[in-house]
Amino acid sequence: MVASAAALGGFLFGFDTAVINGTTDAVKAQFHISSTYLGFVVSSALIGCAVGAWFAGPLADRFGRVRIMVVAAVVFAISAIGSSLAWGPVSLMVLRVFGGLAVGAASVIAPAYIAEIAPAHLRGRLGSLQQLAIVTGIFTSLLIDQLLAHAGGGAGGNVPWGGEAWRWMFASATIPALVYGLLSLRIPESPRYLVKTKDLGKAREVLSRFVGGDVDLRIKEITRSLAGNDDVVRLSDLRGPRLGLLPIVWVGILLSVFQQFVGINVIFYYSTALWHSVGFSSNDSFLFSTITSVTNIVTTLVGIALIDRIGRKPLLLIGAVGMVVSLGTMAICFANATGSGDNLRLGPLAGPVALVAANLYVFAFGMSWGPVVWVLLGEMFNNKIRATALAVAAAAQWLANWVISTTFPTLADAGLMFAYGLYAFFALLAFVFVTRAVRETKGRELEEM
Repeated sequence: MVASAAALGGFLFGFDTAVINGTTDAVKAQFHISSTYLGFVVSSALIGCAVGAWFAGPLADRFGRVRIMVVAAVVFAISAIGSSLAWGPVSLMVLRVFGGLAVGAASVIAPAYIAEIAPAHLRGRLGSLQQLAIVTGIFTSLLIDQLLAHAGGGAGGNVPWGGEAWRWMFASATIPALVYGLLSLRIPESPRYLVKTKDLGKAREVLSRFVGGDVDLRIKEITRSLAGNDDVVRLSDLRGPRLGLLPIVWVGILLSVFQQFVGINVIFYYSTALWHSVGFSSNDSFLFSTITSVTNIVTTLVGIALIDRIGRKPLLLIGAVGMVVSLGTMAICFANATGSGDNLRLGPLAGPVALVAANLYVFAFGMSWGPVVWVLLGEMFNNKIRATALAVAAAAQWLANWVISTTFPTLADAGLMFAYGLYAFFALLAFVFVTRAVRETKGRELEEM
C-alpha cells in the first residue's frame, strides 16, 4: 500500500500526458493554430517535466522524498485549474509547463522511493507499480475525456453544467492531484534517507515494519554504502571518464531516451486524432484510444508478473523485438495510404491491420520497456547518487519525450510511414544497446549496486 501511494505520482504522470489527447482538435480550432504550433502546445508540459525531474533528485536529498511528493501534488493541482482557464495558446503552454514541474518531480521520486523501501525479492514488482499507475492514469484520463466529449457533443462543445468540454478535461486532473497529496502525508520517509540524516531510530522502525530481516545489519550496510556522503549530492558528483559522466549514468540516460524514441507517447498524445484521420468517426476514435489504454494496463500486469522471475534484461530484449515487428508493420500499412493530412485514408485491409499492430506495439512496450526502465532507474544506481542520477536520467527521458511529441505532427504531415519506420529503427538500436550495456539487477540488494 505504501508503494502504491508513492506510485500515484505515476498516475499524475500518465493522466497529465494523456489528458491532452482529447483536447487537441478543440484547442487547435479554438485558438486557430497550425499543426506545428499544436505540437508545441501538446508537448509544452514536457519542458517543465524535464526541469522538474532535473532538480527533484537534489531537492529530495535535501528535504526528503515525502516532502517533495506533497509539493508536487500542490503544484499539479494549481496547474490543472489554471489550464482549464487558459485564454490562449501561450497561457496554456505556460500553465502546462508549470504542471510539468510537478509531474517531472513525481516521476523521479516514485521509483527512487519504492526501490528504497522495497525488499529485494519484491522490488521489481513493486517498482513496476509506477508504470501500472502511469498506464492507469492514461486510461482514466482518456475515459474522462470521452465522457466529457460525449456530454458536450465534442471536445469543443459546451457541457450541460457550463463551459467547454476540453476545459473540464484539464480541470479533472485536480482530483488525482489532491488524492496524491493526501496519501503522501501518510506514508513513511525512505529508510535510506533517514539513515543519511542520522535518524536511525525512525529508519529502524520503517525497515522493521516494511522490509523485515536483520534490521540492524541492514542499517549497517546502508550506513557503509553512504560513507563519506554526508552532504547533498550535486550534479557535479556524477562526473566520470565517459564523456564527462559516470558510465552507469550514461546507461540510465540512454535507457530513458530509447524508452521515448520508440514513439510510445505518440499513441497516447495523438491517437484520437490519428484514428480519426484514417477513417474512423470521432466516437470510434475515442473508443479505439480507450481500448489501446486498456491493453496497456493488461500488458503491464504481464510485465509485473514476469519481472522478478525472468529478470529485467530479457524483458527489455523481448519487448524491443516486438516493437520492431509491430512498428514495421504499421509503417508498411501507412505506406499504402491514400491522401494526406486530414484526408489520409487506409484501405479496408490495412486499417484493421494497423489497428492490431498498434495494440501489439503497446503490448510489447507495456510488458517490457514501460515498467522495466523505471525499475532499473530506481535500483541500478548506488545509494550515494541514486536520487540525483535518476533525476538526470528522467530529465533526459522527458526531453526525448518532448522531441518525439513535438516532431510527430510534422512527421505525420510528411508521411506516417516515415514516422513509424523511424520509431522501428530506434527500437532496433535499443535492442543492440541492451545487449551490450545493460546488466541484470534481479534479486540484488541496493547496497550491492
